[in-house]
Amino acid sequence: MDGDIGKLRWRCRRGMKELDLLLTRYVDEEYRDAAPDHRQAFQRLLDCHDPLIYDYFLGRASPPDAVLASLIERITVKRSNDR
Repeated sequence: MDGDIGKLRWRCRRGMKELDLLLTRYVDEEYRDAAPDHRQAFQRLLDCHDPLIYDYFLGRASPPDAVLASLIERITVKRSNDR
């Protein structure tokens, strides 16, 4: 699984510092223990274009399904609690 984590960390490098931090933090701190549906949703999230991901995190766009919405909320709430 560590090889998978390395690949995921690489895919988290988006070119937008805020996205890089949010996505990498999720991989490092929560991905290993996440439910399988959240792991799949995270991989789908990484397939999205950066502006859409950014809009999800800012609440400007709604994710297409409940699992992805739950994941986005988890990542953004975690970020808010860490401030």
